[in-house]
Amino acid sequence: MDNNAPTGRSPDHPNKATPDEPGSRRAAYYLGISWLDLAVSLSIMVIVGAVVIWVAIRVIQPAPPSTLTISAGPEYSRFWFAAQKYKEILARNGVTLRVLTSSGTLENLERLADPAIHVDLGFVQSGLASIPSVVSPDTRRGGLMSLGSVSNWPLFVFYRGPELTRLSEFKGKRLAIGREGSGTRQIVLLLLRANGVEPDSNAQMLPLVGEDAVNALLAGKVDAVFLTADSARPELTAKMIRTPDIRLLNFTQAKAYVRSFPFLSQFDVPMGAFDLADNLPPKATATIETTVELIARDTLHPALSDLIIEAAGEVHGGASLLQTAGEFPAPVAHDFPLSPEAARYYKSGKSFLYRTMPFWLASLVDRLLVLVVPIVVVLIPALRFVPPLYAWRVKSRFYLRYGELIVLERSVLDDPSEQSYVEFTKKLNAIEKGLNKLQMPIAYADHFYALREHISYVRSQIAALRRGNDSRQ
Repeated sequence: MDNNAPTGRSPDHPNKATPDEPGSRRAAYYLGISWLDLAVSLSIMVIVGAVVIWVAIRVIQPAPPSTLTISAGPEYSRFWFAAQKYKEILARNGVTLRVLTSSGTLENLERLADPAIHVDLGFVQSGLASIPSVVSPDTRRGGLMSLGSVSNWPLFVFYRGPELTRLSEFKGKRLAIGREGSGTRQIVLLLLRANGVEPDSNAQMLPLVGEDAVNALLAGKVDAVFLTADSARPELTAKMIRTPDIRLLNFTQAKAYVRSFPFLSQFDVPMGAFDLADNLPPKATATIETTVELIARDTLHPALSDLIIEAAGEVHGGASLLQTAGEFPAPVAHDFPLSPEAARYYKSGKSFLYRTMPFWLASLVDRLLVLVVPIVVVLIPALRFVPPLYAWRVKSRFYLRYGELIVLERSVLDDPSEQSYVEFTKKLNAIEKGLNKLQMPIAYADHFYALREHISYVRSQIAALRRGNDSRQ
């Protein structure tokens, strides 16, 4: 018989069963899996996932609004009619467009820059925001962006009398320069002042526009009229160009204007453009033009940006006397930066989702992708950390008891008194009892038995130390 085999009796009390003797305590409870540890491990991943999804939701754009508001222009003006067409096109995609009339570009800008007024879009003549006396700094900093130019806006100057070639020659004359609040009036005033022509000083500026201005010129009540694409209707221009002594101003300094004012460009009226049969005008005539941009607040939903530019192409993309087919809309912006969404649209067109799906469905899928991508990219790889985390939680119970065992052993070695031995035995039995009541997965039974073996080893080493001390005494 092996005298060193464990007997299950306490060295200090040979007749008393040790805590690990069968029948003296409930055996360790083995599980197929520790559901609590697994739940805690998965909960950590769920919390991480919730944080990732929360961040994604915070940065994701909300669903596009179903209603937009555009500030267009005077009722029955060119851009009022354009806005009505926008309204029909957007309605096909489930978006309602409210059309507001306005006095013109200046009111459109003021509405866009005022957060208290709910306006999302507006037609704005380029160049106005560069005139400090016209547009306030707050308006220029109002968080506005351009969706691109939707039309050119040539300036036609008809005048009575001998041939003139420069705006400076209009000093002392009566000039119809457009209604108050219109972009055209402000641009014309800017150009006239650059030529030394000042209102109420050396020229009379009258707020006449369109047919009223033309009738005043024909009746001799004004000396010149300044018309733009909206007011220079074909029947009006034909009436003036056929009237003796009324001429279309040829901007011989057109290139100088373009260099001096970056928002201007040269526009050439072709020979015969107003009447092919009578070849009117009888020769090509140079003039200058601005553009009209579609300005939006920078809060405009990106999905709606694509939809609006697409509508602009349908409304403004045709050929006319003023433009070639497909010339507009164009990524041309002057006073406000071109929005990133618009720049992307002009470069690449509509995204795959919006090309292949209805607008409402593409918008939904687009937003869902923002949630799916973090789940696929972050959460699924993060699941590989669940098994190590689960194993660490199970093993941590053994690590805790190993720490207690080391501290207990060193306390006796530092103080080998009888009281220390008694305290050691008490605490060691408590460690072993706690270990034997431990619930653990069966896969970690080796850690359980290794710890029990080490407990027995420490018990035997301390018992040997105690017998050695007793024999020396």
